[in-house]
Amino acid sequence: MNIIFMGSPDFAVPGLRKINNEPELNIKAVITQTDKPRGRGQKLKPTPVKFQALKMQLDVIEEKNINRESFLKKLRKISPDCIVVVAFGQKLGQEILSLPKYGCINLHASLLPEYRGASPIHQVIIDGKKTTGVTTMYMNEGWDTGDIIYQKKVKINRGDTAGILHNKLAIIGADLLIKTMIDIKRGVAPRKEQNDELASYAKKIDKNTGNINWNKKSIEIYNLIRGLNPWPGAFTYYQNELLKIWSAEPVKEDMITEIEHIEDQPGRIILSNEGNELIIKTADGFLKITEIQLAGRQKLSVKDFLRGYTIISGEKLGQY
Repeated sequence: MNIIFMGSPDFAVPGLRKINNEPELNIKAVITQTDKPRGRGQKLKPTPVKFQALKMQLDVIEEKNINRESFLKKLRKISPDCIVVVAFGQKLGQEILSLPKYGCINLHASLLPEYRGASPIHQVIIDGKKTTGVTTMYMNEGWDTGDIIYQKKVKINRGDTAGILHNKLAIIGADLLIKTMIDIKRGVAPRKEQNDELASYAKKIDKNTGNINWNKKSIEIYNLIRGLNPWPGAFTYYQNELLKIWSAEPVKEDMITEIEHIEDQPGRIILSNEGNELIIKTADGFLKITEIQLAGRQKLSVKDFLRGYTIISGEKLGQY
């Protein structure tokens, strides 16, 4: 089966590798987003998919608009049996969707119809879910609304961050993608319509999503911190200076050795155990911060952070 692979970020790389190593599948071309300026120097860098594809000596095409006529001519010339899409970053028009013999197949990082949309991995952790998964589907013109082929459930462990879950789903998704493509080729792949009444959506995450509201419950803030690690990061303010919070843990009141200046105000700072712990009052309890970062500085454990930076017990976090 001749395949065009469309993908851009790290999440798509395991699937690209798996397909390239499968004897029954032949990648005719890899389509990815154009190089973009990244890092402090803003130097142009390729997408992770382009970087991997070039290492594997595959033909790579960068395209800003895959639905324009000049690009469609290239696709028609390649004449793929199937187009595989994994976190590509552009919406496929009807002409592309109807071009391949076996259609366009997508790998999505949720158990559809739950968490359709741009940020399913972040959102499922922010929502405090215990399980998620991956889905392969036949694409249509909607956003993640196509018929389901296969799904695989994945347990979310308590300490999982978005980064940890991302890596697990990418590997499991790559295996599911191979099963899907082989079964499509052999004519035995199932097809199940999605139930739109059960659909939920994961909106696009941006940097403002991470602004911690200390009036929320401890578990909600804890899940937000996990769901935004490693990007874009949860944050708060201390004396109008931005603090990124990378890890934390809800704690019970009877576990805190010193409780001072609480006054039942969420966001209130408590220094405990001779100043080596940083504990914050929330709407329903307390949150112990374990990893923190000042803007423009390196990430530190709270113990190391408090050695070089003064936090005053009793003051409040956030912008007020």
